[in-house]
Amino acid sequence: MINALGLLKERRFLPLFVTQFLGAFNDNLFKTAMVLFATYTVFNDPAVESNFNALATGLALIPFFLLSALSGQLADTYDKARIIRLVKAAEIAIMIFGASGLLLARHGYATIGIAMMLAAVLMLGTHSTFFGPIKYAILPQHLQDDEVLGGTGLVEAGTYLSILMGTVLAGWISVEGAAATVVVVALIGYLSGRQVPPAPRLGPPLAINWNPVTASWRLISATMHIPRLFLAICAISFFWTIGSVLIVIFPPLVKNVLTADERVASLTIAIFSVGVAIGSVVINSMLKSRISAQYSPISVILMAVFVAAFSVEARLWRPAAPGLLYGMVDFVTMPQALVVLATLMAIAITGGMFVVPLYAFLTTTVTKDQTARTVAANNVVNAGAMTVGALSVIGLTALGVSPADMLLVVSGMCLVAAWIARKLHRACD
Repeated sequence: MINALGLLKERRFLPLFVTQFLGAFNDNLFKTAMVLFATYTVFNDPAVESNFNALATGLALIPFFLLSALSGQLADTYDKARIIRLVKAAEIAIMIFGASGLLLARHGYATIGIAMMLAAVLMLGTHSTFFGPIKYAILPQHLQDDEVLGGTGLVEAGTYLSILMGTVLAGWISVEGAAATVVVVALIGYLSGRQVPPAPRLGPPLAINWNPVTASWRLISATMHIPRLFLAICAISFFWTIGSVLIVIFPPLVKNVLTADERVASLTIAIFSVGVAIGSVVINSMLKSRISAQYSPISVILMAVFVAAFSVEARLWRPAAPGLLYGMVDFVTMPQALVVLATLMAIAITGGMFVVPLYAFLTTTVTKDQTARTVAANNVVNAGAMTVGALSVIGLTALGVSPADMLLVVSGMCLVAAWIARKLHRACD
């Protein structure tokens, strides 16, 4: 068996890894630059800031509802490497459009600029909808059975490290720099995508259903009736519901509760990304490449504990003087800062340990000619769960619930995820 890191030397894995890495970096750089610009420059109201972030999250999820079934069918019908090339070519056009929106908003045309940025987020969601099933479904086709968990872990770790880099850069780079960078990275991602080895259709040809409603219903019905897949998808969906709530509330929480600037906001999201990457590698080592939900329940229970601790820490935080925000140096030298950052890291590590084995389980439980559709079904349900999370933030904010209190809601959701993961582990014994 090739060591998981050894896969990075293999052409059957490295181009896919690089393409996914660059795509996640670019997507996150653009979205974070947009959110930080809107939060710290355009808006000056905590409720409006949360609602804008929730709207952006919701727009990115709409394509997963409408097009995941089609993307799964196409990925199981046509050469996956060919689809990657088409998707990465589209990313270039999307980033040119989104970068133009950033520049317009930066130079005083806020309304049209924000409209263009939100439209770009919708298009990036479409991009991710078609690429998402492939990045997991192609692994069992290019890797040996005992390499799939390691490959999945590397993809997850690489994804979150790329999110880290995109997030950090978004907090430090100018709007003009972000606009130029996303276009250049899209071009490089297209070139790397062209190096992915062929991954032709396996199994009999499919009669593609182009109706998004009936296709999604049939896709979910064909997948969710299998008890183990049902439990795995439900557990992953709870994780992403939790993730969507955290993503929406983080920038306003940093600005209005921790009273820190956009560079600190990018630091907190970056630490979360590093933690998930670490958790992905740790769980692969603990399971010794076995695909099992053995450690998922305890991992997400620990996550609940750390989220609750973070809620307490936010309440005890000493805010900056009225009208001021902590800069990076001032923030990290605060006595409470190391505890806050360590707690965020712990939340992310345990989250990574929870979710990575579940993704590997999805791609190895079904036959190789069904993996893309299985991942697509998972994406549809995940999108629904994340939308519920984003809408919940809007509703709770309207009711006057503070970000610190929302963290307690997240902690309770972790316990539900632990219960589902425990049922999955028992079903697989």
